[in-house]
Amino acid sequence: MTGSEESPSFRLAYVPGVTPSKWVRIWNERLPDVPLTLHAMSVGEAFDALRDGDADAGLVRLPVDGTDLSAIPLYVETSVVVVPKDHVVAAVDEVSAEDLADDIVLHPLDDTLDWERLPGRPAIERPATTADAVDLVAAGVGLLVVPQSIARLHHRKDLTYRPVTDAPESRVALSWPEDRTTDLVEDFIGIVRGRTVNSSRGRAQPPAEPKAARSDKAGRSDKAAPRRKPAAGRPKGAKSTKSVKRGKPRGR
Repeated sequence: MTGSEESPSFRLAYVPGVTPSKWVRIWNERLPDVPLTLHAMSVGEAFDALRDGDADAGLVRLPVDGTDLSAIPLYVETSVVVVPKDHVVAAVDEVSAEDLADDIVLHPLDDTLDWERLPGRPAIERPATTADAVDLVAAGVGLLVVPQSIARLHHRKDLTYRPVTDAPESRVALSWPEDRTTDLVEDFIGIVRGRTVNSSRGRAQPPAEPKAARSDKAGRSDKAAPRRKPAAGRPKGAKSTKSVKRGKPRGR
């Protein structure tokens, strides 16, 4: 490699609530020579980074905006409603969207849930971010429906959350530019899909060294000379063929 060539690296964007640590650990085990850098971004920033070439792949929430990005769904998250701890919802195990009909339900601009019909009563203005909406819930302004990981991310002692049984689920996916499906992207796809290191689509491993070429600790080849076939056992009572030391003959 010449001095002008850059060392390979992999840049992974991820959106709030997504935890990439498991896949990063596997990457570091399999490709220790290729550093992986993480970039925490908002949903909109992640898609822009992929299109602008500032990230090689991203862990995002579906749907993907546009047809220039490929995506592989990874898992689905339950949606929950975030409420003050003294709210009536906190006294039950789960609710439906209809149960929230009399409450103001905030709908931040960065919401990723694909609602056909928003629950509850709309607020006068939409909060700019989910973090802003959480602050409004804590102030008693309204409620907020988000993926469960987002509720955990914005955990506060004065708030709690409960599952919403008929709310849209949030789908997390791996996304990358369709025209830049590089070998490293394929490596990461293999990791998130659970392929083994020896998978046919995984990174090729160097061939094993032939056994006959390896030497043991004493410096000898593992390929030992063929052993002699053990001699057949002697018949019972037969004399040994080895020479026997005889004493002096007795005098007559």
